[in-house]
Amino acid sequence: QVQLVESGGGLVQAGGSLRLSCAASGTFLGITTMGWYRQAPGKERELVADITSGGTTNYLDSVKGRFTISRDNAKNTVFLQMNSLKPGDTAVYSCNARIQRRMGVWSTDWGQGTQVTVSS
Repeated sequence: QVQLVESGGGLVQAGGSLRLSCAASGTFLGITTMGWYRQAPGKERELVADITSGGTTNYLDSVKGRFTISRDNAKNTVFLQMNSLKPGDTAVYSCNARIQRRMGVWSTDWGQGTQVTVSS
């Protein structure tokens, strides 16, 4: 059983900051890419940022320069530092991980989601 547990969401004023964390637990061999997605009401889910085990990052254009993704491989944890938040960043944020369960067996797992609300 693999679990991704997120924390750090909440309500913040525009221009403020939040830091999301997502920790993977359970039995598995390793994790390659970890990422954060978000979904606002009435909109499609979109990739916000992801990071490989080697540290290569990828960002949604609208968050570049404001958000920073990082990870602690030893703790199987991924972080999303969000600065200069805007009302348009309001969404449910979910973490995602590509996990090697055992030799030759991979899965893509999701956290339960955490609400981020940015007030104007």
